[in-house]
Amino acid sequence: MKTFFKQFKKINSEPLEKSNMIWSWIGSFIGILAISYFHRDILEDKDLTLVIGSFGASAVLVYGAVNSPLAQPRNLIGGHILSAIIGVISFKLFSQNLLLASAFAVATSILVMQLTLTLHPPGGATALIAVIGSEQIHNLGFLYVLFPVTSGAFILLIIAVVVNNIPKHRYYPESLKDFNKKWFTKD
Repeated sequence: MKTFFKQFKKINSEPLEKSNMIWSWIGSFIGILAISYFHRDILEDKDLTLVIGSFGASAVLVYGAVNSPLAQPRNLIGGHILSAIIGVISFKLFSQNLLLASAFAVATSILVMQLTLTLHPPGGATALIAVIGSEQIHNLGFLYVLFPVTSGAFILLIIAVVVNNIPKHRYYPESLKDFNKKWFTKD
């Protein structure tokens, strides 16, 4: 029994520091607020249907696990866009069988993200939402890829780049760590 529970020991990609938690909270608050504002006021989405749930999961990664390979810009943007395309195609092909469409959308989005090195776990949810989402989502067709998916992913990215680089101990994207060390540290 002890062996079983040992596999659940704490493994964190981010340091468990008060400052890190505060910046994660600030980033995610601003990111989700910005997406909600954009979709509500600019796209006239009064019930915020277009603030898809996968953005909450992306916020966890890009603000709370900034060092994770799955949180990097290529994964965030590519994972959402590819998964949205696959989700829309899945719904169009299999809309008469939502069970099949759902399974096909998620499984295919994972495969494509792996093949393109853009694995971003919330992308699976983005594909699934294209299939099981509301009529408003279905009526968008391939526009779903642009609004809300691409617009939301870029909003999260822009805010992540700004907020995650304010404190000196955080870098986002991960590639900035080496750049900052090379150009901004004293020898």
